[in-house]
Amino acid sequence: MDSNTINIIGAGLAGSEAALQLAKKGFKVNLYEMRPDITTGAHTTKDCAEFVCSNSLGSYDITNASGLLKHEMEVLGGELIEIAKACQVPAGNALAIDRHLFSKTVTQKIEQNENITLIRKEITEIPDTPTIIASGPLTSSKFCDAIKKFTNSEYLHFFDAIAPIIEKDSINFDIAFWASRYDKGEASYINCPMNKEQYENFYNILIHAPRIEQHDFEKGAKFFESCLPIEVLASRGVDTLRFGPMKPVGLIDKRTEEKNYAVVQLRQDNSAKTLYNLVGFQTNLKWGAQKELLQSIPGLENVNIVRYGVMHRNTFINSPNLLNPTLQTRTRKDLFFAGQITGTEGYTESIASGLLAGLNMARLLSDQPLLELPQETMLGALTHYITNPEHENFQPINSNWGIVPSIELPKKERKNKKLKGELLSKRALETLNQIKLNFE
Repeated sequence: MDSNTINIIGAGLAGSEAALQLAKKGFKVNLYEMRPDITTGAHTTKDCAEFVCSNSLGSYDITNASGLLKHEMEVLGGELIEIAKACQVPAGNALAIDRHLFSKTVTQKIEQNENITLIRKEITEIPDTPTIIASGPLTSSKFCDAIKKFTNSEYLHFFDAIAPIIEKDSINFDIAFWASRYDKGEASYINCPMNKEQYENFYNILIHAPRIEQHDFEKGAKFFESCLPIEVLASRGVDTLRFGPMKPVGLIDKRTEEKNYAVVQLRQDNSAKTLYNLVGFQTNLKWGAQKELLQSIPGLENVNIVRYGVMHRNTFINSPNLLNPTLQTRTRKDLFFAGQITGTEGYTESIASGLLAGLNMARLLSDQPLLELPQETMLGALTHYITNPEHENFQPINSNWGIVPSIELPKKERKNKKLKGELLSKRALETLNQIKLNFE
């Protein structure tokens, strides 16, 4: 490998962002991607930055933790956040994308960049020249062994699940209706309402449905709480789904004005508006059982499923023992990690960590001090959280207000979550803009 070229292992969200950042600053990059020669069990294309689960990056609202992280990426000059906005599909306050258009756009931008060489090859050893490892939660077994050898520690594992995608034309709109919760934004979601009897029938099918058996090596692994299979949620009680992904509040069919007992929401999955995914319906049910379950939902009795839900094992390193908040490894200055393999969970978080790793690799090779973002920023809070050596039981995390230093509100406003989000975001962006002025 060329010692004058930066290696990035993995052309997912984090790796693609890091590559574009470094190329923008004039560095030569070798971006390695093992697909399509070696598959993962979750990806379906050979494109860079493929979305494999939901097509949503979460809220874009500045009062939301995930929304703040997106605005922080904009301040820092993020590349993929701009592509995502260009590939956006309607989803209320969320930033959802046409997943195929997005990944093809990212791939094209990478392939056409004279500073980036995209190499379709599995890497089995960690290069001894400047490297960012962004191989993701589905890292190949051979490269896992190389990382394990370097870190001298075992991996931690959790399961991730994918929701089914269906054809819009197979939805019965005599029953289903368009709405966004509390009528926020345009009516971007398709909603399938249930009365109590229909919900109880659905629930009974779900809890008795057969699941795909786990392999021996997968047994004992943990689920990530924010991406639980719907059957696992259902096992926690008959009303768990009605207070979770199937909550009916704020969703009323204006044709009937009736309050519903439960509601299944569907979100646009492509710009052609022909495909929709079921919100919160990640699952590991057998495919025949998935079809029976979905057809029990009012409005989906004749549903055509174009992709069934699946579950796969995700892998992440013990970042608290291995990384600095700059995402640089503690034992080797020119080696960084980025993406979900670090324990940052979520699409937005993966892109953001790739952005920071790319910026810091560029600064390292330019003999500049690395960026260690303060915890008042969401990206800073995330990187400090995953690299905190005091963790006794480290688990993946996504952006949330709980990891950010609190802010004092007047007593009468302490329960005002929107105001709190506004003030925390204002503080974060003011801090980040000042940092940006200092390092530019």
